[in-house]
Amino acid sequence: MKVHAYLIKYAEIAIKGKNRYLFEDALVREIRRSLGRLSDGYTVEKEQGRIYVYCPEEYEEEETREALSKVFGIVEFCPVCIYEDRGIDGTGEDVLSYMQDFHPGYSGSFKVHTRRAKKSYPLTSMEVNAFLGEKILDAFPESHVDVHEPELVLRLEIRDKIYIYSQSCKGPGGMPIGTSGKAMVLLSGGIDSPVAAYMIAKRGVTIDAVYFHAPPYTSDRARQKVVDLAAIVAQYCGKIRLHVVNFTDIQLYIYDQCPHDELTIIMRRYMMRIAEHFAAERRCLGLVTGESIGQVASQTMQSLAATDDVCTMPVYRPVIGMDKQEIVELARKIGTFDTSILPYEDCCTIFVAKHPVTKPSIKTIRHSETRLAEKIDSLVEEAIRTTEIVEVG
Repeated sequence: MKVHAYLIKYAEIAIKGKNRYLFEDALVREIRRSLGRLSDGYTVEKEQGRIYVYCPEEYEEEETREALSKVFGIVEFCPVCIYEDRGIDGTGEDVLSYMQDFHPGYSGSFKVHTRRAKKSYPLTSMEVNAFLGEKILDAFPESHVDVHEPELVLRLEIRDKIYIYSQSCKGPGGMPIGTSGKAMVLLSGGIDSPVAAYMIAKRGVTIDAVYFHAPPYTSDRARQKVVDLAAIVAQYCGKIRLHVVNFTDIQLYIYDQCPHDELTIIMRRYMMRIAEHFAAERRCLGLVTGESIGQVASQTMQSLAATDDVCTMPVYRPVIGMDKQEIVELARKIGTFDTSILPYEDCCTIFVAKHPVTKPSIKTIRHSETRLAEKIDSLVEEAIRTTEIVEVG
């Protein structure tokens, strides 16, 4: 039997008090966006403290469940079968039909849980539970009732029609996109930054992204890799405006003028400056990076402080306390890992020093940057002017 609808369950949204409806509306909007990629036939409704997705007559269950599993704010979603209200005897027949379709030959413990949204229904919830439990015991003699720790909970909602469900699918949790402002992600072709983008978006943050490209040292395939990563993240958070910055001339100038052990830090500082320019332009409230403390030389506490020194916006680092294996596991889970490990050059890896400074002094770094005074401003302006915008998702 094909399910007719999905009951959407959420967690944090329920404790938002008087603002709860704003978060519910955002969740409804995001569900519509995600399912809209599949078909125009889905209907998403808020009904008596519930959110329901009603499916068209012809639809793909697997695709629908995949789309719902990527909507931030959904903790669980339950496949629901909907029956006409034919009285308690007719509902008993429908329950047995449902059990035979979804749990054939069931022999474990169960309980029935009824919720009467239609208060004019002639029986109480307890009476409905008792009646249907007896019907199931008769039809499935090897099953038994356990009201405390059942293996199966058969749930009914009595509305204008009868809603029956017993299964649940896991959603990603978090908060609906658009409820927590906007941020600019510094996105590379590595493992960490797409995970950071996913994690910040999971908290309801709308994201844009900036990628620093360095042709001919980085290839078109490297650029496409980043676009592909953005597209995977966009499955969860909606369209991403990706700024592709040509960083070659800036990198070469820094390489020529500055101490080589400071290259990575100084390049990162100019990346942050440019990213902040686009963040301000897009009315973002902060920058997001994939840095994790101590993972590489540019991610020590001192190096991060030197990088942040040029920023006026907050810098958010969602994976900062995670080790590499934890980040890899999450990358596998969200589907970015296989793309991230494709062997195409990354902008940052081309000019890495053999012995980079691990505890840079901000004063020293600032002094080294004075060597760039002659040309750096014009190079930054040219990089900003020639930035390519790619709409992803």
